[in-house]
Amino acid sequence: MPEPGRSVQIFGTDRDQATRAAVRFFKERRIAIHQVDLARKPIARGELRRFVERLGARALLDEGSKAYRDGGLAYVRMDDDEIVERLLATPALLRLPLVRFGDDVAAGRDEPTWKGWLARGSV
Repeated sequence: MPEPGRSVQIFGTDRDQATRAAVRFFKERRIAIHQVDLARKPIARGELRRFVERLGARALLDEGSKAYRDGGLAYVRMDDDEIVERLLATPALLRLPLVRFGDDVAAGRDEPTWKGWLARGSV
């Protein structure tokens, strides 16, 4: 069981199916959730950097998104700093949800990772 006061932070949008799946996953397991709707409040540069440091910028880039295709980004070479700038300028490029618990982070619908957190008692 989670420690009192500990919660999972989920960054996403209410319209995103993967974000809704993450919320449902943790609610079903009675884990406290703090949800940040990126449609209302964009992710802060420092918070995005935290995910980049642990996962790498490319892991946060949703290469299957319409914004990625429309921007022609498959044909553009970018380093991590350029990717971060694109993600901040165009949040639709983010692979959602971004899930954080303490120092543990995950991008996208990553139930095996979330289950791993539960198994080792992180959450």
